[in-house]
Amino acid sequence: MLCFFCPVTGFFSPLSNALCRDMLCGRQRKDFIMSVQIYSTVRDRNDRLTRQKDREFVPRHECIEDHDRGVVVDDAVHFQEIEGFGGAMTESAAWVIAQMPPMRQKEIFDAYFSGLGYNYVRIHMNSCDFSLENYSYVADNDTELETFSIAREERYVIPALREAWKRSPEMRLYFSPWSPPAWMKTNGEMNHGGHLKPEYRALWAEYYCRFIEELEKRNCPVWGLSVQNEPMANQCFDSCVWTGREEMEFVRDYLGPALERHGFGDRKLMVFDHNRDQAYRRATTVYNDPEASKYVWGAAIHWYEGYCGSEMSYALSDLHFRYPEKKIFFSEGCNGGNNRHLGSWEAGERYSSAIINDMNHFCCGWTDWNIVLDIATGGPRHVPNACGAPILCDIENGTVHYQPGFWHIGHISRFVKRGARRIIASPEIAALKTAAFENPDGEIVVVVQNATDSEFNWHLHFHGQTLERTAFAHSIETFCFPK
Repeated sequence: MLCFFCPVTGFFSPLSNALCRDMLCGRQRKDFIMSVQIYSTVRDRNDRLTRQKDREFVPRHECIEDHDRGVVVDDAVHFQEIEGFGGAMTESAAWVIAQMPPMRQKEIFDAYFSGLGYNYVRIHMNSCDFSLENYSYVADNDTELETFSIAREERYVIPALREAWKRSPEMRLYFSPWSPPAWMKTNGEMNHGGHLKPEYRALWAEYYCRFIEELEKRNCPVWGLSVQNEPMANQCFDSCVWTGREEMEFVRDYLGPALERHGFGDRKLMVFDHNRDQAYRRATTVYNDPEASKYVWGAAIHWYEGYCGSEMSYALSDLHFRYPEKKIFFSEGCNGGNNRHLGSWEAGERYSSAIINDMNHFCCGWTDWNIVLDIATGGPRHVPNACGAPILCDIENGTVHYQPGFWHIGHISRFVKRGARRIIASPEIAALKTAAFENPDGEIVVVVQNATDSEFNWHLHFHGQTLERTAFAHSIETFCFPK
């Protein structure tokens, strides 16, 4: 019998190289040396999504050791399929881009839609807080939608969408309303919450369909939509409050049938579109009604549940296990609080940490808020309250300033392709946050973040092989290698 020496177990084996198995852990190992591409971003070094020298896995000679703790990657189990990553093209963001010199405009679009691999964009229907003012698409009391026009969006938003599509032809566009026109609401204004008047539910459903029609006339195909941005929030800016039951009834009796009637039944309809902490209760209110649920693709979520004491990605798993056929999609997150967070590494780490945690709890896609804002104002915004963005632009001097969040998002969005499946990445060191994916072409992508002040060595383990790395303080790395 032909035998060979297995360097993993230290035994001679009658099995072929291709079927070599680790006798201690039962894991099949690769019979060839895998080269690993490594990309690094480190707070206290010059690395910013910088490609390092390729490394190679080496056989792990013993399977039970304490000194080689790290991250174990296992592709035996595949979880949710990844839809993609992106950001929001608000009127404010598109306006800021338009103020920049042409070469800087090109740089911004290239940075996101080529460099970071963005393939999603979110826009708003009617104005939002990051618009230059309150506006809607119809004249007051136009119950026939005869005056409906999105001409305003042709000045900034639609040209920006076209530039994005040039670089990312498979980009998917979706939208959310912040508020119906003031005359449709109980409080008579677009700001400060209020509710949609019941007599305008059918008209409001038609409004969504008309928006889709007008966008698609302009060669802006719509992939999806949410019912309402942050339906639980009475904000000082554009907002509209919906109870869970009101949202369910609106989807069941008005919006779902209207989309079907207009031939838009294949558009991806998302409910809730608010913070993770109450995603289960609000989404299941809709899903528990079969006639409403049949129209719904999934639930959209945000990250602003800081009032709970921490961000609650773990709450998403309950929703997934209750309704595994429904998607969970992150639609908005930003570092705000009347603060632009200039150069904040903590704000950047919040992005990568949130994406890793959300993906590990069955989120299938992730979109940031404004892709750019003005560095001087954190806007523009028609209500006071500055925010940060991964790119901030100095309009006066025509310069582009990349914030830490840009690099942290890019460690995932640039490498994890649409159609990838999440696989197991099990950390053995509490300081490491990690997620792993298998791309459609079989490439394995592993993201590892160390957000602590400590520097330490660790090992990446895959199929009986190992790779030793140093986790620098406040660093994030992406590893890419063949399956």
